[in-house]
Amino acid sequence: MADITVPVLGESVTEATVGQWLKQPGETVAKDEALVELETDKVAVEVAAAEAGVLSEILAKEGDTVQIGSVLGRISAGRARAAPMAESVTTAAPPPVSRETPMTKPSATAMPAAPETRSGQTMDIKVPAMGESVTEGTLANWLVKLGQQVAQDDPIAEIETDKVAIEVPAPAAGVISEQLIKEGDTVKIGAIIARMSVGASAPAPGAKPAASASAPVSAPGSAPAIAASAVAAKSITQAAEKATDKVAPSVQRIATEAGVSPSEVPGTGRGGRATKADAIRYVAETALAPAPASVPASGPAGAKPASPAEARAPRNLGPREERQKMSRLRQTIARRLKEAQNSAAMLTTFNDVDMGHVMDLRKKYKDSFEKKHGVKLGFMGFFTKACVAALKEIPNVNAEIDGTDIIYKNYYNMGVAVGTDKGLVVPVVRDADMMSLAEIEAEIARLGALGRDGKLAMDDLQGGTFTITNGGVYGSLMSTPILNPPQSGVLGMHRIENRPVAINNEVVIRPMMYLALSYDHRIVDGKEAVTFLVRVKEALEDPERLLLDI
Repeated sequence: MADITVPVLGESVTEATVGQWLKQPGETVAKDEALVELETDKVAVEVAAAEAGVLSEILAKEGDTVQIGSVLGRISAGRARAAPMAESVTTAAPPPVSRETPMTKPSATAMPAAPETRSGQTMDIKVPAMGESVTEGTLANWLVKLGQQVAQDDPIAEIETDKVAIEVPAPAAGVISEQLIKEGDTVKIGAIIARMSVGASAPAPGAKPAASASAPVSAPGSAPAIAASAVAAKSITQAAEKATDKVAPSVQRIATEAGVSPSEVPGTGRGGRATKADAIRYVAETALAPAPASVPASGPAGAKPASPAEARAPRNLGPREERQKMSRLRQTIARRLKEAQNSAAMLTTFNDVDMGHVMDLRKKYKDSFEKKHGVKLGFMGFFTKACVAALKEIPNVNAEIDGTDIIYKNYYNMGVAVGTDKGLVVPVVRDADMMSLAEIEAEIARLGALGRDGKLAMDDLQGGTFTITNGGVYGSLMSTPILNPPQSGVLGMHRIENRPVAINNEVVIRPMMYLALSYDHRIVDGKEAVTFLVRVKEALEDPERLLLDI
């Protein structure tokens, strides 16, 4: 007998809510088959069977709050109970179909191994796995055209999630014969977005390519028309399933407490069901939505005020305006920055630093440093070292709030903000306290290149404890950076400019930079914030302190 336990669900997550059991006692389960959905305030995850057998016992009911590692149920060896009159059935029944995936579509979590390819064979191009907790993305761009010849591993399409953008490679060499998804469509992990003819050559000029998802409607009774009817029927079925799905207890509770209808919560879970995270987000958005406009006195009697959704309806465009949908990455940036303003007691303190000593050090050793380590000696390495030293002295700036608790982190994962064409991303330099100056510079250069190329992985963006952002590269003189939740501090760097300062009662011209520390005043006091910034200033104005660790 095997226990079904609550897995680790991410940093700082200690409990979850049982959303829905996908199997019932007595049912046969396969190894790695999804058994139950768990919801946290951040994600919804599925717990899979560790081995094949029969679900013999359910210990945690839907709606229960469970701790990490607690037992949800048990699986025993054997087969499921036989259905009544099974002996009278002479025709072999089809294998059971997972509730997660229609029969016509392979499971995204247990995809079969790709068969050996041969010339002329038609091959599906599917959405690859994009990281833990990511279940869907948006097809941002087709990088090839219908009928175009591609080599194996050539990028076919670009898919955006709320965290990263990835390229889908060609699984083999050949010609793109079908494009099943349009740009801007939402796609699930494992979904087929295109098909290719393996080993084929591009059609001659004037040849008519195969019909794609955007091709005109085919004649009734034709294969494409039948396929389209099947897709429409499938959509209707899915809509009906969504309408009959029961609301998760956590969604019911959150919606009821907020005074909204659970049916109004837009869902991102299986089959469009609302999760706990969806309910929290919807309630927050509803609270921030502008109040519905009142009905004018001259309006029709009994007219109802506009709903929040109607109040947020898109406005009409002017003659020189255009509308473009926000990318998932930009939507996430907007949401997280607003969440930071709404949830944290943000305050910013400033100081300035004389960068002359660091600049002299770089000028003296930059050539020999690059020759030995193969990386340029920049400013970010010095700032990272200085921040790590200050964080060790002021641990609250490296901590986070979790409910009514404070989580102190005895490690130093430094987020370094990188501006890209698609928006701001913050890859993480892990265990910066254990790295040399050269190792930090090399890692920052590597992550920066991946960010600009849109090739950052999920792991590159998670687990930061403090963030450094450099607006000075764009010419910023001063700013108030916004926190990157759940972090409690972010340091803003700015441009270096020669300014008159008083040193030993004499006015001299020095290369000065303004520093800004934004912090969460709920956990970091003003004295701690000022002290942190002073320690960074002292380390940069006397860089030998970094080498001597004093």
